[in-house]
Amino acid sequence: MTAASDSVPAARPNPQKRNLLIRRLSRAPWWLLAMALLIIVFFLGIWEQHPYPIVIKAVREGLWTTIWVSVVAYLIAVVLGLIVALLRRSSNPIIYQVATFYVEGIRGIPTLVLVYYMALALIPQIILLGNDFGEWLHHLTITFTITDDTVYRLTFEGIGTSLAEFKTREFPNTYRAIIALAISYSAFLSEVFRAGIDSIGVGQVEAAKSLGMPHWMTMRLIVLPQAIRIILPPLANDFIAMLKESSLVSVLGVQDITRRGQTYATSTFYFFEVYNVVALTYLILTLSLSMVVKLMESYLDRGKERSA
Repeated sequence: MTAASDSVPAARPNPQKRNLLIRRLSRAPWWLLAMALLIIVFFLGIWEQHPYPIVIKAVREGLWTTIWVSVVAYLIAVVLGLIVALLRRSSNPIIYQVATFYVEGIRGIPTLVLVYYMALALIPQIILLGNDFGEWLHHLTITFTITDDTVYRLTFEGIGTSLAEFKTREFPNTYRAIIALAISYSAFLSEVFRAGIDSIGVGQVEAAKSLGMPHWMTMRLIVLPQAIRIILPPLANDFIAMLKESSLVSVLGVQDITRRGQTYATSTFYFFEVYNVVALTYLILTLSLSMVVKLMESYLDRGKERSA
């Protein structure tokens, strides 16, 4: 008889682990690595070739204008969008209809048309109305009689003169563009906020009411914190969209990335070189923000798994 062998048989490879590894590798962001390598190779190749150094410098000067316009306009749009979303949930039919009219009206106008309309039509008319109001305020005097010997006269001459003499050209186009972008995106963001608020269970609101919490406290402490956590990725994606559409402000002469590149291209006729740099600059900005959004979504999904 032969003795039983004490050797342990070799472990067989697990095909499921191998298939899982293949699936993970196939879904890895190889496209991002390839795009990053192409961008790096491109900039290394043209770094010292005329006119690329001059174009890069010109575009870099407009970079901060693009970021500043996008951030300020988006913050205003977030505040307006939240206010409009809350107004659309009002039980008052007049408030609801007015808020819905605002949302549907703004969403139906192209952003470029709205930029032109706000900058060249509506804002100048508002300034003219402000001039007329300043003229009236300049001549306004309010008299307070305390006693027969004590009389106070309140005048608004200084404020009235300032309003009356304010010229349309004194209101910078940059601020007009920011207002136009903020109003345009506030209508879309209001729908994002409304969807996030509606996703919160009605039972939580009813429980808060049973505890005696007023409506505004329920929204501030229970509904909005959960809704913002849900809609944070869509809000970030809308910021990326606004960053790209901020190039529309160049039609007003705002010295952003697009306007800087356009100015240099029209004076030198290096259109191919200029718009290569402009397009890649926007691509780098949007890709960087997209990666931040994906990391944020992964972090939020991880938090949901832990809470579950």
